[in-house]
Amino acid sequence: MYIYKGDDIWHYMFIIRNGWRFMEDYLSDGAVLNEIGQRLVRQRIRLNLTQEKLAEEAGLSKRTVERIEQGNSAQLLSIVRVMRVLGLLEGLYRALPTPGPGPIELLKGAGRPRRRASSARQASAKPWVWGDDS
Repeated sequence: MYIYKGDDIWHYMFIIRNGWRFMEDYLSDGAVLNEIGQRLVRQRIRLNLTQEKLAEEAGLSKRTVERIEQGNSAQLLSIVRVMRVLGLLEGLYRALPTPGPGPIELLKGAGRPRRRASSARQASAKPWVWGDDS
């Protein structure tokens, strides 16, 4: 296993079977929340905002901002509000790109996005043979 340490201390990458993977993929949920909280703290400090001022601009309590920055569980709406005030909302959009039509839809020429998922199709119990009309 080869380890690469990028410019940012949290961007560790390593090679598994000829492919790069982010080490964050293997962190626990709590560790991911803690990392998100630390990144929000760094951005808040870069913008010279206090927790109280950030909370006021985001329409949240100071305690909610403290909990998010400490890596505690929070409502997605609260995190979105904090990210908006810190100018990080674009990063959320980049992390969740809008999926385009799939290859089957493109071949059919539909060009419309699917509206629902389909269940897995089950194979018939009896294989089809020539002359079988049923």
